[in-house]
Amino acid sequence: MRIVCPFCGERELGEFTYLGDAKPVRPVAGASEDEVFDYVYLRDNVAGATSEYWYHGGGCRAWLKVTRNTLTHEISAVEPAAGAGARQVAK
Repeated sequence: MRIVCPFCGERELGEFTYLGDAKPVRPVAGASEDEVFDYVYLRDNVAGATSEYWYHGGGCRAWLKVTRNTLTHEISAVEPAAGAGARQVAK
C-alpha cells in the first residue's frame, strides 16, 4: 500500500504509523463514565470507506487524515489532520 502525503508525495506504507479511526470525538470534561468508556473501548468495524489518522514519521512527521476502503485498501483521499497545520518540516 502506498500513501500520497500532501507534503512529500507518494510514499510506501513503512514510512507511516496507523493511529486509528478519525471519527470518534473525545467526550467533554465532566462526561459520564459510560461516555468515556464508549469513546475509549467501543469502535465500529467498518467494511468499506472509513477515515483514519496516520502519522508520517518516516517523512515530514505530519499527522494525516486518510480516507481508505477497508475491503480493498484503496485510498481515495489524504489531507492534513485538523489542527496539524499546513506546514512542512524541512528535509
